[in-house]
Amino acid sequence: MTTLHDYLESAGCDEGLTTLIELIALQAVPIREAFITHQSYASTENVYGEQQAAMDTWADERITMVLEESGLVRELSSEEQDEIRTFSDAKYDYAVVMDPMDGSSLIQTNLAVGTIVGIYDGGKVLQPGRHQVAALYMLYGPMTTLTITVGKGVYIFALDHTGVYRLLEAEVRMPEGNLYGTGGARPDWTDEHAEFITEIEKEGAKLRYTGSYVADFHQILKYGGIYCYPALKGKPDGKLRLMYEANPIGFIAEQAGGAITNGRQNLLDVEPGTAHQRTPIYVGSMNMIGRVRECFARREA
Repeated sequence: MTTLHDYLESAGCDEGLTTLIELIALQAVPIREAFITHQSYASTENVYGEQQAAMDTWADERITMVLEESGLVRELSSEEQDEIRTFSDAKYDYAVVMDPMDGSSLIQTNLAVGTIVGIYDGGKVLQPGRHQVAALYMLYGPMTTLTITVGKGVYIFALDHTGVYRLLEAEVRMPEGNLYGTGGARPDWTDEHAEFITEIEKEGAKLRYTGSYVADFHQILKYGGIYCYPALKGKPDGKLRLMYEANPIGFIAEQAGGAITNGRQNLLDVEPGTAHQRTPIYVGSMNMIGRVRECFARREA
């Protein structure tokens, strides 16, 4: 059975990128072990003023330490850190953006959570998402899975009991499904978003939403549909972050035949102004994304 290493070599990844991807992927092993002892909330807040779960800080510190010591990464930007980190002793010019523990509020309920990573060449993290050379996420559910693209389609691997990632599904294509998940309280939705949700519900769209962005997107990747975290009244930029959440997931979605937008623009084309820039997100099947764009265009006409 094809392993992650076999796939990366066959995809033409250079030695540095292969080593970096494998190093990040293997952090799933200590992360899964740490869930048992890091159930509580920490006494700290992240840059957004959000209370951090113990696993937020643990996973962030763990992955940051490993990447700094590796010499593979020139710049690192994490959702959990105020500033972009620069590692001047790096031997390679890769740059990494990450949400080290997405969905951490669900850990105590034993629902699926994950780690989201985007990788750029050129040593700088402030680049449009389209410039990523790889994007991946580890999903910690009944299995530990790795969903990855290196710009040549999407592949899913599962971590076996020996610590090896083995191919689960090759050349994943996102179907035109009718699942949807949406964040934000309904009274806070904008008119555009409320109209879109009302339309697809009338046509039989089914709600699937846990509050774990990476887990909710994985359902959309497998079964088709759309994940949304929209602009809200009083919060025109929404909640999620362009660099850590939109770009890696959007790159994977596009490589699987889907798309990502803020309702008006492909998010992979947005030039980030700051590391923690927020954005509305609609990501999913091409037909659903087309419906979003049509709805926004009608409202602006």
